[in-house]
Parts: sequence; C-alpha cells; structure tokens
Amino acid sequence: MEKMRFKTSLRCNGCVSAITMGIESIKEVQRWNVDLESEDRLLEVEAVEDVSEKVIEIIKKAGYAISRL
Repeated sequence: MEKMRFKTSLRCNGCVSAITMGIESIKEVQRWNVDLESEDRLLEVEAVEDVSEKVIEIIKKAGYAISRL
C-alpha cells in the first residue's frame, strides 16, 4: 500500500467536491482524505501503487495547485 501526501490549494468542501469524481476514478485508490484545516490543505491518498502522477494531473485539471510532500 502506497501512502501519498500532497500540499494543495483546496479551500472548501466545494473544492473537494470538484475533485471527488476524478480521484475516485483512479481504480488503485483505496482511501483518500483532504484536511482543509491544515496549513497545507493536505490531501492524503492511499493506493495499491504509486498514483501520484494521476492525482496531480486530476487536481491541476480541476484548476488547483498541488505538490507532493
């Protein structure tokens, strides 16, 4: 199981809703969560393999900034 952490520019539940379908379309993803209270607006993803490139592409396509931690 791969655990990936990303710093994002997500700001609210509407932002999270905007990425939900994209993240959930990645079949390898087992769990994911966004901590909007953290300074980094932390996105944590657990998947059966490293899908960080797919996650980054989806978030950027939705119009948000993202970088892997």
